[in-house]
Order: sequence, then structure tokens, then C-alpha cells
Amino acid sequence: MSDFNILEDQLSNAQIAWRAAQDIEDGSYVNLGIGFPEMIAKFQPEGRDVTYHTENGVLGFGKAPAEGEEDWDLINAGKKAITLNPGASFFHHADSFSMVRGGHLDLAVLGAYQIAQNGDLANWRVGSKGVPAVGGAMDLVHGAKRVAVVTDHVTKKGQPKLVETCTFPLTGVGCVTRVYTSLAVIDIEGGKFILREKLPQISMEELQAVTGATLHTDGDVLDLIVPQDL
Repeated sequence: MSDFNILEDQLSNAQIAWRAAQDIEDGSYVNLGIGFPEMIAKFQPEGRDVTYHTENGVLGFGKAPAEGEEDWDLINAGKKAITLNPGASFFHHADSFSMVRGGHLDLAVLGAYQIAQNGDLANWRVGSKGVPAVGGAMDLVHGAKRVAVVTDHVTKKGQPKLVETCTFPLTGVGCVTRVYTSLAVIDIEGGKFILREKLPQISMEELQAVTGATLHTDGDVLDLIVPQDL
């Protein structure tokens, strides 16, 4: 066993977001979920053209404005101020969801409370706690061509977020294909968690111990390497 301390040695949210950003393909149309996933836009690789969509009706928004320079008529679905890239467009809420439901988004990235090994996602309610309704997330997870999740590997109480079966109310069924956690990068294929990358300082046994379903391998498991100064 190593001296790995999950609280001290796991990736930060910024590092998870950076890693997820590296996989977004040039020319993609992408929706980033409210909160943590929004951070991914900050780490878009130089020279890569990505068009970001927000459910309230903007396509092609840019980086967050500097503090004090916000235009509060320009916000995303999370009510955070945005800027516009050249060619950005505005449209009705209904048209926005037509884009989502019509399969026009290449990727949606969301947060999670639980992800099951078959790709089920629960991200809107924990027991009696949570937002009043699932909202647009249920449209995104079945409308986007690909769905990824960014999340801590375990809860604040140390419970696994990657599980055999979700126990919280579902956002979508069999929808998630890749998970970026604070410890690893994991694909979901054939109803199984397939480990692709892990932090080099954590052993396979330690990683399995904090995962609520069996981790499978298919070829080499790469080291999960991210910048330290994010």
C-alpha cells in the first residue's frame, strides 16, 4: 500500500476540468452544466475552436468578463455573466431545447451525485435535498451525442460516487460514457467501468477500495498527469 491520502492528494476541481477540456474535439458544439463543469471553458486548448451552448438561449459565448465589467443582460443558465465571441447568436428558450433534443450538441458535461456502471446518472436530488425538479439536464443527457461527467471520486463523507446501481433519483438512463474524477479517468462500456487513467501515486487496490463497483482494464492504464499550478 502507498502513502496516498485521498483528501490531500486528489485532484482539485480545476485540475479535473483541465483534464476534461483536453478531450473536447476541435469544432465541437458543447454544453457545460451549471457549476463545476462551467470551469472547463477556462482550459480550452489554444487553437482549438469550440462553440459553447447554454440552455437559456446563447450559442458561442466566451470567457467570463472581468470583475466590474459584467453586462447582466448576458448570462448563462447558471445566471453567471458571460461574454460573446464573434458570431454568437441568441434565440428563444424553446429553440435552445430544440437544439438539445434534436441531437445537435456533440457533448454535454455535467456534475454528478452518482454514476452507475451501466451509465445511469443521478445529479439532481439526494433524498429530500436538491433542486425542485430535474430541469434541462434530463434533455441534455439524452439529446447530446456524448455525455461526460466531472466529479470528485467520493463524497465528502468518503462514500463512492461510482456505484453498481444508483440509489438517488435518476437524471438519465445509460447515458454517461466517460467520467473524469479526482483520482481517475474512467470509460463506461458494455455495462462496466473501464479504467483508462489514474493518479500515479494511488495503487489499483486503493482506487478499487474507494469505487463502488468493479474497475476493469482494457490495455494499459495511463498515468493521470495534470498541471499543478491551476
